[in-house]
Amino acid sequence: MKRKEFIEEDLINIGKIVGTYGYQGMVRVVPLTDFPQRFKQLKRVILWHQGMGKEVAVEASRPYKAVHLLKLEGIDSREEAQLYQNALLKIEESELYPLPEGYYYHFQLQGLSVYDEEKGLLGELTDILETGANDVYVVKSREYGEILLPAIKEVILDIDLEEKKMLVKLLPGLI
Repeated sequence: MKRKEFIEEDLINIGKIVGTYGYQGMVRVVPLTDFPQRFKQLKRVILWHQGMGKEVAVEASRPYKAVHLLKLEGIDSREEAQLYQNALLKIEESELYPLPEGYYYHFQLQGLSVYDEEKGLLGELTDILETGANDVYVVKSREYGEILLPAIKEVILDIDLEEKKMLVKLLPGLI
């Protein structure tokens, strides 16, 4: 069977191996997802280690304190598990949990061209800050520098992932 090649930019991080558990090769995984319940039904995962990814079966999974314990195919001892310290667990985009309409994963928004309904092209959405009340979109603009846009419906009018565009209405004082 030919081994599948993975491109890291096409994959989504869902966890990071932070240690071992026991002597049977279980790893302790910190979830990097808003849906840690995904680990309960996880059947396979892409183990990303030393710049390469390989698909492995998840033989067992259970929550444990603030982490999840996973038994991954081919890791059968504590010593083998220690070799994967800081490795990432990834999935393909097709395996993401579907979000309700009008909600997006951060990676889907980063890189969008941001247009104001009056000023036209503002720049590119480069980062998203999680503030608690609402996210703040960081837009890098040649003309206006860094613009911070609150992710609220009064400002964000439309998002078109296929066109890679976001339409906004700037509130007074944003630039």
